Amino acid sequence: MHALGTLDKMPTSYVNPVQYFLRLGNDEVDMNDLVGKQISLRYTGNIFCGVCGKKTSKSFGEGMCYNCFATSPENAECILRPELCLAHEHKGRDVEWEISHHLQPHYVYLALVNETKVGVTRDTQIPTRWIDQGANKAIILAETPYRQLAGLIEVGLKEYMTDKTHWSKMLRNEFNTGIDLLKEKERMEDILPYEFQQYISPNNEILEMHYPVLEYPKKVTSLSFDKQSEINSKLIGIRAQYLIFEGGNVINIRKHSGYEVELTA
Repeated sequence: MHALGTLDKMPTSYVNPVQYFLRLGNDEVDMNDLVGKQISLRYTGNIFCGVCGKKTSKSFGEGMCYNCFATSPENAECILRPELCLAHEHKGRDVEWEISHHLQPHYVYLALVNETKVGVTRDTQIPTRWIDQGANKAIILAETPYRQLAGLIEVGLKEYMTDKTHWSKMLRNEFNTGIDLLKEKERMEDILPYEFQQYISPNNEILEMHYPVLEYPKKVTSLSFDKQSEINSKLIGIRAQYLIFEGGNVINIRKHSGYEVELTA
């Protein structure tokens, strides 16, 4: 099979194991079908902005030209720091975009990746967000009517747990098997200040994610199309937004959004 197009975050489907797709041009490639097979990814040298579509010599953020990186709401400060969001005050780089995306119900969640981490996401991004982080399990802690409130809760909990993912440990499937997410939720509920207690979610369902990985590597090496234009290797797994190749080489597809590549399998 052969496909050519610009990379973007791989769409997923929550099944067992997680189903991954790669959109290239008019093609949507079933990546699970390629696990265990030799594939080739060749970078053409072209990069196209994922926001405006213009060709750019360098990718900023996750697949933007510099102008969109500096002005687009998709890269506003509150994307990484939800507590700074002002959508509820009808403010932002693009007020209509902010209202559509951030003046919406948001969840604060606890996810087991390496250890327990706290995070924020829109209601429409569950369980996609957890899959994109490579989580083993996740549970909803709180439901808020808009983004800033969720961000304030997250900030309050960062003192007690991380908000980061150790990507190499995740790709080696190293995690604390003794963690009970329900008990972690109960612990965080006791820590939350009184004004946030009303947002605690009664939903105690724990979702588990299983990934299409034949064998987890003992050591991982990150590859970049900025350093090599072609990858030709056996695909042994997919987790988060990473393709895992034989020998422990990995590439973050989302990080290379906008890069034009040719896939051959």
